[in-house]
Amino acid sequence: MKTITFLRLVFSVAVSLTISACAVGGDVVKVTTVKNSQLDDLKEMELAKLEEIKKNKETQDIDPHLSNVIEATPHFSVYDYLAQNPEARGGIGGDYNVGGYDVLSITVYEEPDLSRDAARVSRDGYISFPLIGRIMVNNLSTSEIEKLISLKLAEQEYLLDAHVSVMVIEYNSRRFLILGAVKNPGAYSLQAQECVLDGITRAGGIDFDRAGKKFMIIRNENVDGVKERKIIIDIDLQGLLNGKNQVSNIYLKDKDNLFIPQVEHFYIIGQVKNPGSYPLNNSGTTLVETISMAGGFTPTASRNRTRIIRVEDGAEKIIQVKVDAITDSGKKIQDVIIKPNDIIVVPESFF
Repeated sequence: MKTITFLRLVFSVAVSLTISACAVGGDVVKVTTVKNSQLDDLKEMELAKLEEIKKNKETQDIDPHLSNVIEATPHFSVYDYLAQNPEARGGIGGDYNVGGYDVLSITVYEEPDLSRDAARVSRDGYISFPLIGRIMVNNLSTSEIEKLISLKLAEQEYLLDAHVSVMVIEYNSRRFLILGAVKNPGAYSLQAQECVLDGITRAGGIDFDRAGKKFMIIRNENVDGVKERKIIIDIDLQGLLNGKNQVSNIYLKDKDNLFIPQVEHFYIIGQVKNPGSYPLNNSGTTLVETISMAGGFTPTASRNRTRIIRVEDGAEKIIQVKVDAITDSGKKIQDVIIKPNDIIVVPESFF
């Protein structure tokens, strides 16, 4: 009798282990290319949602050219950049250098008839001034132009020791571009000593509903005064906005491209309690964590047929994950890190 009882116990344990093996056996994570048959277990409504997400993703992607530039260009932290370019630090003095198409107001105190309310700088950097003619002012500061006009008047013996005042009344020679999650993206004239926060303000401020945590300046740098190269300065946007990282409020330069990427998302559809789109604020977020963010599985979820649809190097892949093997069998190390634009699919169980 004891022998029969013992055999029944062994048989029961064996069946239990077999069922467990069927549930979580084999590869915990399996990566394959997409096949239509791998999505046959989704409901028609879920398939329609999947197609809608893919279509919306295409319209939200960064411009391919900009994406390529960001990927191919050397990146510098603000601290590394300022170590090489201390003059870029906001708050350090420095006059605005005049350029083509700027408009100047010039006052000669001893001779009001010589004053000009709106002297436009030509494309090649000259202004015309009474008695003197054409003067090259390109890349000169207003104080340097004041001294130059006074000197020219003295040289021609028209006016000795003239007191001259020069102000820029229209800034047209230098521009910056701001793109991404701001309220009014576009090109703006660069005025005297404008910093990053000035540029953001000119663009109407951050669109916080769309903005991520990143901010970058794509800048053209002169190398040896001849060659140009592009660099990217990465800025902690949140630290800058909340006042904890004011060192990042550096001066803007001509032709700077400011870019605030939209917050990156992942998507989860199927048998979770709160399917939808979620911001990917943490680069280390895992599959199990995302399911928790979505309220957990529904009672009818096929947990071990969970899939992640991911596009890498232009190819669409499916990552099949047996979630129970991760959560219940001590294989958390095999949990999958979620990437931007991943689509997590949780099908319904057949049983």
